[in-house]
Amino acid sequence: MTTGELKVSVVVPTYNSGEHLQQLIDSLLGQSMPATDFEVVFVDDGSTDDTPARLAELAAAHPHVTVLRCEHSGWPSRPRNLGLDRARGEYVQFVDDDDWLADEALARLHGYAVANGADIAIGKMTGHGRSVPRELFRVNRPDARLDDSPLMESLTCHKMFRRAFLLAHDLRFPEEPRKRLEDHHLVARAYLLSRRTSVLSDYTCYHHARRPDGGNLTATRMEPSGYYDSLREVLDIVDAHTEPGPLRDTMHRRWLRSEMVRRLRGTGLGNAPRDWVDQVAAEVQKIIQERFAPEVAGGLRSVERTVAGLAAQGRVEDLVRLAEWDAGVRARTRLKAYELTGLTLTLLLNSQLRNADEPVAFTHADGRDRLVVPVDDVPDEWLDCTDDLGAARLDVIAQHATTHDEFFLPVHHEVDRVPGTAGEFQVRYRGAASVDFGALNEGRTRGEWILKARVAGFGWTIDAKLPLEITCAADGARPVVVDKRKKKTPAAPPAPRPGLWRRLTGSARDRLGLARPQAVPLS
Repeated sequence: MTTGELKVSVVVPTYNSGEHLQQLIDSLLGQSMPATDFEVVFVDDGSTDDTPARLAELAAAHPHVTVLRCEHSGWPSRPRNLGLDRARGEYVQFVDDDDWLADEALARLHGYAVANGADIAIGKMTGHGRSVPRELFRVNRPDARLDDSPLMESLTCHKMFRRAFLLAHDLRFPEEPRKRLEDHHLVARAYLLSRRTSVLSDYTCYHHARRPDGGNLTATRMEPSGYYDSLREVLDIVDAHTEPGPLRDTMHRRWLRSEMVRRLRGTGLGNAPRDWVDQVAAEVQKIIQERFAPEVAGGLRSVERTVAGLAAQGRVEDLVRLAEWDAGVRARTRLKAYELTGLTLTLLLNSQLRNADEPVAFTHADGRDRLVVPVDDVPDEWLDCTDDLGAARLDVIAQHATTHDEFFLPVHHEVDRVPGTAGEFQVRYRGAASVDFGALNEGRTRGEWILKARVAGFGWTIDAKLPLEITCAADGARPVVVDKRKKKTPAAPPAPRPGLWRRLTGSARDRLGLARPQAVPLS
């Protein structure tokens, strides 16, 4: 950073934001980074409500806030580019008008970026009615690479970029009217050009929200033809910077999974108009056939690979049938036992993938495992889940009920085959986890907490809420745990069943670093 240069420029596009802007404003004014070290550049895209007046009042009261106005473009790309042109900071953080930042977000993320010499720094995100790339934020990643981390799961622009890096490579958002996937155009190229990309996962920096009125700037229905034309342009960017091979396949696989297969699965497909389904299926079929190497779909999990295969063959009726079944898949999770020792809560649980009243079924033949689906004439190689079984996992997540911050807990899990009927088998997940409320979220534990089991495997990632109400009266305080199945706080925690506790001893206990809990009242 040169003498006199600001540390961060925060660029925010706005359009008819109104009162929804207030939470972001409050978060910007409440940053731990001194106001002399950063600036906020609002760029209003021709709002017709009171947003310009709100912003003018804000800028008049705070010297580090600047407001620009432009003619209505209908999309955030041009406002972001104008904000970038005006920015003076060493780093630029893009934020949307209905999102907000945690109190220490700018200070922590800038410090992390500087310490690691990063061209791109990504702060942990939490979603409020929106999905966020959870797996990316499992651990800190000072030097995350496309070939060894799930970077491709995060393609929104809500990141901190070194401004000199953006300018050196002329990294800008496409300004064509209502251009879909505009973030992907910039971020994919930025990843490929970045000398170092760092991911900060131990502090939630960015809160990504969906407005209750659905009024986000890009919250309009996807038009298949234009959407997938824009996706082809993103693939062109990847192909221009990579050679055929594993890296290109990994990047292509992200769009196949998230922008194609996901749209042809579950309730999203079942609730969509049939003409729209036909259009999406046709576009996906063309891209798979024209742009992707066989290894791209081959690297998907079994249920995803089956959807991609049906789409590539234009089997829309089978896609609809599979989606109806897929929409019913749930994770039935049972809390088998729990104990509280001091500030540490220990959990034993198991889970199973089920569809309605039946477990999801698998078969084993010729040394390979295969998923059973209600669609005929599905090739074995699509349903082969031998590798998926080994990669299946059970996580336990602690989520703050108010902020929605999520934290992966230390967990030991096992995934077993359970014999079924007619030569089939089912899959059972078993796990043991612990949460130390003295250390969780750096000791900031005041409030209510939710525990969730996250069951992943075969192309599904499903959360199941555990039946415990947990409240900490103050930061680092001993939690009060209420078993919702009993509707009251027990006088003493239930002792784990001997069989379950034996499974927790040995390597499992060593992995968790746990001593056997003693019975301590929860009240």
